[in-house]
Amino acid sequence: MTLNLLARLTAGAGLAMGLASCQLGDQLDSRPNVGPCPVAAALYDASRLVEVNGAERHETVGFTGIVEGVQGFCRYVGPNPITMELEVDFALGRGPAAEGDRRTYDYFVTVTRRDRTVLAKERFSFEARWKKGETEIRHRETISGIVIPRATETVSGTNFEVLVGFELTPEQLAFNRSGKRFTMNVQ
Repeated sequence: MTLNLLARLTAGAGLAMGLASCQLGDQLDSRPNVGPCPVAAALYDASRLVEVNGAERHETVGFTGIVEGVQGFCRYVGPNPITMELEVDFALGRGPAAEGDRRTYDYFVTVTRRDRTVLAKERFSFEARWKKGETEIRHRETISGIVIPRATETVSGTNFEVLVGFELTPEQLAFNRSGKRFTMNVQ
């Protein structure tokens, strides 16, 4: 997958920030990065998805999901922009009330300033399929082509974050924020 956001925002001294399509390996410069990579993480409130069909009981849980891990890899030298690739690991569950053996999971990737100002956001999805009798599966998504322009070559990756989370309904978000838990029996 390639993150291909064309949204542009103006911040600071007229700095145009955004994402464009570019591959991580396009830069052939062998010098080390001029600074650390942006933080890559799951947004806590959106890191879980729990479908509840009716009263909040184990028997009414449909499909579930957890963002288990986010790894970011970046490259930037000289005046070049920060070019990133993400690997996102998901654990997915099929509860007692799940209908069918497949579900499409929608998630987002955002680039923010460290103060949480969203610079760009894009939505993605993938289809998960369970074999007969399976209740848990793992899935990895790779998102390449994240490009974060820098105002000057002294701006480091520590000024930015790349956050991942599930697209949630208001009820699912409230469930997550309430601290309630239905955990998967992951092997």
